Amino acid sequence: MKNRRLLIIDDDPEVRYTLRAALAKEGMEIDEAESGEVGLAQLDEQSYDFVLLDHRLPDTEGIDLLPDIRRRQPHVLAIMMTAYGTRRTAVEAVRRGAHDFFTKPIKLNELRVVMARALERRRLAREGDRLRARGTNEARFGGIIGKSAAMRDVFSTLGKVVAADATVLVLGESGTGKELVAEAIHSQGSRAEGPFVKLNCVAIPQTLLESELFGHEKGAFTGAAERKVGKFELADGGTILLDEIGDMSLETQAKILRVLQEREFERVGGLAPVNVDVRIVAATNRDLAQDVREGKFREDLYFRLNVVTVNLPPLRERPVDIPMLAEHFMREFADRHGKQLEGIAPAAADALCEFHWPGNVRQLRHAVERAVIWSDGKELETDDLPSEVLSGSVVAATALKTGTDDTLPDTMERIERRILIDTLRRAGGVQATAARRLGISERSMWHKVKKHDIDVDRLKG
Repeated sequence: MKNRRLLIIDDDPEVRYTLRAALAKEGMEIDEAESGEVGLAQLDEQSYDFVLLDHRLPDTEGIDLLPDIRRRQPHVLAIMMTAYGTRRTAVEAVRRGAHDFFTKPIKLNELRVVMARALERRRLAREGDRLRARGTNEARFGGIIGKSAAMRDVFSTLGKVVAADATVLVLGESGTGKELVAEAIHSQGSRAEGPFVKLNCVAIPQTLLESELFGHEKGAFTGAAERKVGKFELADGGTILLDEIGDMSLETQAKILRVLQEREFERVGGLAPVNVDVRIVAATNRDLAQDVREGKFREDLYFRLNVVTVNLPPLRERPVDIPMLAEHFMREFADRHGKQLEGIAPAAADALCEFHWPGNVRQLRHAVERAVIWSDGKELETDDLPSEVLSGSVVAATALKTGTDDTLPDTMERIERRILIDTLRRAGGVQATAARRLGISERSMWHKVKKHDIDVDRLKG
């Protein structure tokens, strides 16, 4: 929020003072206007990131100013304020161009969160515009990172999807980044200014899932002490992510189908239909086509969800992306944990690239965070990596690369050479140090280096 410019248009000096006092602490530059006319004049003179706009002004209705504000500064994020808030007024304000709507007295912590998220969405939307303009050769799309051919295909699909408003099905193993894809679809699409709501279908007991999705009326069941608004209603005007939708019961699937077809649902215990305008992004690690054949997933829902499919490749199929991802995570966690890290040592990078990563990007992220916490130097070293990564990178990866015609001695030779190279790298090419770490004599180390034709000079430094 630092150095962001804000215009407060409100005829109440007390409200202006309170907002200024709170938001100036965030480092914002703040101007004030006591009427719509003065506010528009200031918009003609100065560019702003935000406008906080009162609904009732001395010379006009704040809601009527919204189109003029958008014409003057299309990028500005306008937030309406009123002491007489109704849902109809809020909907009309958003329709005319408001980013959000607050009822007085304003909860300042909520306002700060909304403003911060709005800036991030705008940044992501602009980044999406830039990526689409420059093609699909970039190494990231929103929060998704990768330069492999497989990820460029994903970025190409996303570039087309975000411009549409179609339902999207995201397929991929656990940990491949399906939630990031959903966030990118939302933040860079036409609904970026609307809410983004997530629900993990497998984390909610099936008996409670319907209430989470659609809400319930007071007294609908034991413990329903008041009306609850469900995820679909909260996502009205925006996007909802139904994660792990393949684990949803057939009964609940039928109700999701109704929302897709009719754009309406009923709360649990309710009689009147609730209309919603929501984009659905569904994600799963299951083979839904197979589930349809086995009667575990509704065929009609599958076809309605499968308008556009995004297939996320597992990390083991795009090893070229591992160094870039590891560097990104290293910088993220170095900042978080107060470490001064300049990079990843070559031996550690090799170990990361050789590991099979059954947990995909999520597992890599956790491994890098652990290494950052463990690190005492200026680079991440192999000694900082989790033991399962080291053992998997040297032995498992070597076994994976072994052809069907290789004999056991051939395989053991490969493993021994890999261990020698890794240990010599960590020892800076000093054979005596490497021999001591491996528990062998210096003479034995010298013979093994010669036998495997290892260039020790290349490993020094």
